Amino acid sequence: MDDEMRERLRRTRRVTIPWSADGTRGITAARLDELLDRWTDGYDWDVHERRISALPWVKVRTGDTELRMIHQRSTNPDAPVVVLLHGWPDSVLRYQRVLPLLTDLHVVVPALPGFPFAAPLTAPGMSANRIAGMVADALAELGYPRYTPSGGDVGAAIAEILAADHPDRVAGLHLTNVSPQHGFMADPAKLAPDAAAYVSQAAEWRRTEGGYIAEQSTRPNTLAVALGDSPAGLAAWLVEKLEAWSDEGAFTTDELLTWVSAYWVTGTIGSSFAMYVEPTALPERVQTPTVLSVFPHDIKPAPRSYAEAFLNIREFVEHQAGGHFAAWEQPAAFVADLRRAVELGGSE
Repeated sequence: MDDEMRERLRRTRRVTIPWSADGTRGITAARLDELLDRWTDGYDWDVHERRISALPWVKVRTGDTELRMIHQRSTNPDAPVVVLLHGWPDSVLRYQRVLPLLTDLHVVVPALPGFPFAAPLTAPGMSANRIAGMVADALAELGYPRYTPSGGDVGAAIAEILAADHPDRVAGLHLTNVSPQHGFMADPAKLAPDAAAYVSQAAEWRRTEGGYIAEQSTRPNTLAVALGDSPAGLAAWLVEKLEAWSDEGAFTTDELLTWVSAYWVTGTIGSSFAMYVEPTALPERVQTPTVLSVFPHDIKPAPRSYAEAFLNIREFVEHQAGGHFAAWEQPAAFVADLRRAVELGGSE
């Protein structure tokens, strides 16, 4: 980590408010102090940067934009292809623990435009729909005519769009959540009772926990300055979500700092808001055979009846542990479900 960064951390102005010890009001002052102290002295980004750089990166030009991807090839040229699509507030690092478990498959992990390790995003218009098109073009350029996408968070929306727009290319689909935008379009009167109840529960979650969505989608310029100029602010904003949305003990302090550092050194916190700002047009229904993995500590796991209203659910797998970052938290369980989707697609 460079000297300028460490100096910013050392000069952090500690802010104490009446709720600084209340974890229900955001990250606590004590937890933030612990993170900042470690980030300033002892944490070594260079070690992690070398490890990340050593991954099998490729670049593919799609139109006027470059898409950067991890491309782990199998020794079997005819092996199935899987595409792993991350979300916010993470990056391709969500999938680093599953790469060693998938060496028999061709694995593509795009760094989504606007996120860490992607080409700089300098213009508006980078919606989930546009990114899905870019991913499809990149996979064609790599010579993959058929594949199984897997997505979580905004990556789930991209995966759904890929499947709907390219049914001839998408063999199967694996998701760790149903895209929340479906709830905005759904008519509760046409849903099963527990699915209709879920729509209300999700709306309540958005009212009580979704303040970050409102700010990132409506005032990205303002928030980008606040977080992009303050490592302490960036850590508070991201770590609150990383810890609240995951199972207990999912991250060590250094792992959290690596995920936060990825945003800091690439300067991408503002551009990562793009898919909150740009409108997403989801398909009404995706017919691709789908495996949905449900992890209990995810932010708002959906019941099967809700998922079936929008997706062709062939397998609905409920797990006993894990949260929003399932591929990181429970890599073996995630890979088992992903393989089910690959097999399902191959049998169609």
